[in-house]
Amino acid sequence: MEKKVINPWKWQDARNYVQAVEVKNVVGTLYVSGQTAISEDGISSDEDMKTQLSQTIENLEKVIFSSGYEVKNIVRLNIYTTNSPELFENFDVIQHWLTKNEVQQASTVLEVKTLFETLQVELEATVVK
Repeated sequence: MEKKVINPWKWQDARNYVQAVEVKNVVGTLYVSGQTAISEDGISSDEDMKTQLSQTIENLEKVIFSSGYEVKNIVRLNIYTTNSPELFENFDVIQHWLTKNEVQQASTVLEVKTLFETLQVELEATVVK
């Protein structure tokens, strides 16, 4: 797989995303449904945003690894939240995770009215290999 990042500017670098990602010679593409802070028993978290972000990332990683893909090959990450100000107050959790895994992805953040039950954040990814 060949991956090329397209960034006509530099300002997005501080925000841990890129303007576009081109991939060629892909062996496979994994479209991951929105992952949230739901336990292995199917119970929705009622914890704070920071805790939900951490559990959501763990769940996303579990799906990616279980599929034989690598986190570093996420090319698109959509973030849905019910509370943008609180998400951005805790955005260091996502930024640290992206940096640690050397992820360079196109990304969109959307505030939505509600998510399932008590959930505050959902991560949807596209991963290639």
